[in-house]
Amino acid sequence: MKFTALRSAILLSLIPSTSVFAAGLDRSGQSISAFLQPGNYAEAGISVLDPTVKGKDNNGHLVGDMGDDYYFPSAAVKVQATDQISLGLLYDQPYGADATYEVDGSDFSAGKEGTKVKVRTNNLTALIGYQPTENWNFYAGPVWQTVEANISLRGNAYAKSQAGTLSGYDIKIDQQDAYGWAAGFAYQIPEIALKAAVTYRSEIKHKADTKETFFNGKYTGSQLASSLLSKSIPNTPYNTDAITPQSVNIDLQTGIAANTLAFANLRWVHWDNFVVTPKYLAAITGALGSKQNLIDYTDDQYSATVGLSHKFNSKWAGTAAVGYDSGAGNPVTTLGPVEGNWSVGLGGQYSPAENYFIQAGVKYFWLGDAQAQTGGKVKAEFYDNHALGYGLKIGYRF
Repeated sequence: MKFTALRSAILLSLIPSTSVFAAGLDRSGQSISAFLQPGNYAEAGISVLDPTVKGKDNNGHLVGDMGDDYYFPSAAVKVQATDQISLGLLYDQPYGADATYEVDGSDFSAGKEGTKVKVRTNNLTALIGYQPTENWNFYAGPVWQTVEANISLRGNAYAKSQAGTLSGYDIKIDQQDAYGWAAGFAYQIPEIALKAAVTYRSEIKHKADTKETFFNGKYTGSQLASSLLSKSIPNTPYNTDAITPQSVNIDLQTGIAANTLAFANLRWVHWDNFVVTPKYLAAITGALGSKQNLIDYTDDQYSATVGLSHKFNSKWAGTAAVGYDSGAGNPVTTLGPVEGNWSVGLGGQYSPAENYFIQAGVKYFWLGDAQAQTGGKVKAEFYDNHALGYGLKIGYRF
């Protein structure tokens, strides 16, 4: 049975929202599937997540839904320059966080404010591929990435005995760019729609301009550190180190029956020992006897999505998939109190003509229960939570 026509018809009918809620700060899943399409190809998509993340603090107060809705776009273009050379440019937002704790009397709010976090990244990957035969594709290229963040800590969860509390701590990390690289290879047998790809992405080291203030802006980091350490500390600009992790993606698919594909997407992300430690937060908490990180994870992330895609006719195709994400350790940071997830999703693809399609999908996540910690101590339990993900994509062959 030949699958050549099937390859171009439903190779892309995967659920767009495949990785919108994952371990650590992982979001997009960093797929390069667009680059592996035959011929010249372009796509644009958007994914949206609607999470519900609630819990209970150590004092028995209910912690209201702290998970903000968020969306992120993606786009890609791939050109088959010659029979053996292909070029690609891929855009996504691989890492991020959006959370706002409600003002509800819990240990994560104070006065009229709750703890807030917003982390944004942008990724642009340029790839060049070499296809020595119809079966093999070797590719590599540079990755440009930006990162920025705004985080505010509020409430008794951040209490420190000598300084009173870290409630009122704010940090702004300005957008900063840095470079990494990606490389991999793919093997395919078009006649049976078989394709396997392995892609490695390097870690990317950022040094971002940072401003820390304490007690709702009353003190700069240097002023409070000078007071606690009994010495003058210059209020000079400085950088915070943030290293986005290395990762490996494995993508597999094969035809298993007429007009039907089975697929699997596997991912590993090196979150183990991931730490963000701003200068003055570390100095002040260290002076008080317990140095504190802003964000840290203890375990690597392992995730997998497996499913089936089926072409119903020349215009319609569908996909069903289940997924698992291991999380990045428990207890977790209070800025993202979820420990992995299970998921199930459905997607559909409509192709008005052979050279373009519209694709949509929905995914339901059962979010893993987690203990939220700060300063090395558990401050709350989060349980029985869920999320809904939606995706829309348009693809065009030229």
